[in-house]
Amino acid sequence: MLEPLLIAKHGAQDLTLLPALANRHGLITGATGTGKTVTLQRMAEAFSRIGVPVFMADVKGDLSGIGAAGAESPKLKARLEQLGLTLNYAACPVAFWDVFGQAGHPVRATISDMGPLLLGRLLNLNEVQAGVLQLVFKIADDNNLILLDLKDLRAMVQYVGDNAKSFTTEYGNISAASIGAIQRGLLGLESQGGDQFFGEPMLDINDLMQTDGNGQGVVNVLAADKLYNTPKLYATFLLWLLAELFEQLPEAGDLDKPKLVFFFDEAHLLFNDAPAALVEKVEQVVRLIRSKGVGVYFVTQNPLDIPETILGQLGNRVQHALRAFTPRDQKAVKVAAETLRANPAFNAESAIMELAVGEALISFLDAKGSPSMVERAFVSPPGCRLGPVTPAERSALIQQSVLYGHYEQAEDRESAYEKLRGGAAASPAASAPAPAGSAPTAAAEEGGGFFGGALGQILFGSTGPRGGQRDGVVQTAAKSMARTVANEVGRQILRGVLGSIMGGRKR
Repeated sequence: MLEPLLIAKHGAQDLTLLPALANRHGLITGATGTGKTVTLQRMAEAFSRIGVPVFMADVKGDLSGIGAAGAESPKLKARLEQLGLTLNYAACPVAFWDVFGQAGHPVRATISDMGPLLLGRLLNLNEVQAGVLQLVFKIADDNNLILLDLKDLRAMVQYVGDNAKSFTTEYGNISAASIGAIQRGLLGLESQGGDQFFGEPMLDINDLMQTDGNGQGVVNVLAADKLYNTPKLYATFLLWLLAELFEQLPEAGDLDKPKLVFFFDEAHLLFNDAPAALVEKVEQVVRLIRSKGVGVYFVTQNPLDIPETILGQLGNRVQHALRAFTPRDQKAVKVAAETLRANPAFNAESAIMELAVGEALISFLDAKGSPSMVERAFVSPPGCRLGPVTPAERSALIQQSVLYGHYEQAEDRESAYEKLRGGAAASPAASAPAPAGSAPTAAAEEGGGFFGGALGQILFGSTGPRGGQRDGVVQTAAKSMARTVANEVGRQILRGVLGSIMGGRKR
């Protein structure tokens, strides 16, 4: 068994987090400036020291200091003396990531892997428009058109819009207004940097789960200061990443320590204006990913930001100070206090509004998996730097990474855009039954050869009195085979985030 992780101290009492129960998820909450960032950094460092990789988003730009050794300051020295602690000042192994490829390794996802559910939310589509987007993905699957980047999806949407009437019978109505809304949304997404995020090489989840030569877990820091300016892209990306972890990792059961700990900072962005179906899928991911050895820790200001169904699954709690200036704030204080196991030594609701900076109400799971009695304690400072690394230090750390060079160059293999532009994908009209006068039908009508007359009409079809084409046995069999092959290919093509939960998808 691994030693418990020291997170905070209350007098002579150590408040520790058990590594074996770290995958029971957690919550770090508190108002701005109360110490959430230091708590996050302390916990990430503690996990890294025991060989657990960590992923966290750096929204404010100050978490990058985890890749550099800390240094003693008068303020830090006073806090250590207060807690009776000594620190080993050392950096954690770190890997920097950036959707825009400027402050870390570029991180990408494919359009197909993201899927229509999350893309619809990302594009602010209404229910009807989201339904049309799903049809676009279905048609792409049925025609073996792989969607990798934004230009693939834009070309596919245009193709479907141009041939909407031909698709109506099989797929349903496709309105020009919905096609226009999707195209406008894609243009807006591209202007926000979506063209850099969607493409290949796609992020390999295994690259987030590395340890260094000393057995310490690599801390993956996503540069999110610019990404945060497009909140839906930020939340959608992190949810996609969480779902990828869920799908790709095998069942692990009970482990001595997690395979990965995932910190979701500014977690309220995930649930703002989220449809009920999406919140339900998030709940399922959080509930089920525990058995795959992944711990998820939501970081936000207000516990009311997290839906109750998800809040109930977060066993390890760190509650920093809240300010009750409004009725909603007062409700948040009450909710936070009621979700902690009461301590008769103090009133949790009053204490939440009295906590000093760096102080928190803490309740971790005990060895039996039950929440421990809440304690009021000061979070231990980390041994890494409190504050950001310099641009030069960041650049050096990026170039020293074993991943450097793998993701830096984008790839653009043949996909939907190239096939549609080159005419490789025939229009629906081209796949229609052969018109009157084509070789087989003409031969049948003329009565020539072995397949002439009535037998030819049975085999190859015939033209009705008003010009309509009736399929013969050959055409009917060919269409049936084509549909079977297309559907099988469609099932093999990557299909959207959370697909495994909604019925599975093959790679």
